[in-house]
Amino acid sequence: MNTIPFLHPAAQFHALREEILAATTSVLAGGRYILGPEVQALETEIAAQCRAGFGVGVNSGSDALTLALHALGVGPGDEVITSPFTYIAPAESIHQLGAKIVFADIDPRYFTLDAADVGRRVTSRTKAILPVHLFGQAAPMEELLKLGLPVVEDAAQAIGARRHGLPVGGIGKMGCLSFYPTKNLGACGDGGMVITSDEALERVLRRSRVHGISQRYHHESHGFNTRLDELQAAILRVKLRYLEGWNVRRRELAARYNAGLTELPVELPLTAPGNEHVFHVYAIQNDQRDALQAHLAERGIPTIIYYPVPLHRQRCYADQGWRQGDFPATERVSERILPLPMYPELTNEQVDRVIEEIRAFFE
Repeated sequence: MNTIPFLHPAAQFHALREEILAATTSVLAGGRYILGPEVQALETEIAAQCRAGFGVGVNSGSDALTLALHALGVGPGDEVITSPFTYIAPAESIHQLGAKIVFADIDPRYFTLDAADVGRRVTSRTKAILPVHLFGQAAPMEELLKLGLPVVEDAAQAIGARRHGLPVGGIGKMGCLSFYPTKNLGACGDGGMVITSDEALERVLRRSRVHGISQRYHHESHGFNTRLDELQAAILRVKLRYLEGWNVRRRELAARYNAGLTELPVELPLTAPGNEHVFHVYAIQNDQRDALQAHLAERGIPTIIYYPVPLHRQRCYADQGWRQGDFPATERVSERILPLPMYPELTNEQVDRVIEEIRAFFE
């Protein structure tokens, strides 16, 4: 029995081998490896993709979040509201700057922040709102923006997604992207970018990513060492040309899953009104999640659960006073969610086999 990979980042290299090797060979031969012309070109291209004025390339999506909050002046005494149902990076960035993490619950239909719950948690100390466009779906940005606070978008999983026609990353004050290899636009290593149309913030971001330097050996402020390298930028520029097609394919695969699973006792992922989903993750929900996962694994279909332990229940935050039951929608989803294989190179036949095995479990 052949195993269906849950993720397959090498497939894109094999498909684009000659273009990628030509791009990386050019960088290696040129001898400029950090913050050179490839990074500058990628920043311009990604900013245009997000309909924003500027892109600032950094070392990772996590660093993008930290630099964005730092550029807003987030620090001790401040509060930032974010989601407990995501990877730890947003909460970690808030914590690293000395601010207080404030979680709001999610809308269990879409896995993104519940804007009404965010509104209930705003205080005089709230410095920013950090929504996550989870699994490739935009958060309710217009409702969050109405709260009158800077909104920093975590678009790490959602490049190419749109909300009422607007590309994520360019809707709020800043948007943060990740180019981790398994993302919809993935490098062959780490990489990230902050997107903004605010010239003052752009200047702060560029300075902060290189030790606070305004000119060589002149440090205007404290900063970081977080720079996107030329090799990754060159690879990403090749892949960016194919991103829209890959996202279309992800939507086709999601539709195929939906059609095959629609009559089964599972909750299918929903797309919020006004959203154009890019299905970084395709996740169903079911009360027999663990048994179904084991059934699929036995038949050569591995799955990975995002996120089995919500952030408010993580050991590293045990001293924060959060308890089971604080975020009921998040907790219920974390117990029932089961992401299935999803990437553009997945074949229709592989999707059909996943569907057949899920059907067999319930029959």
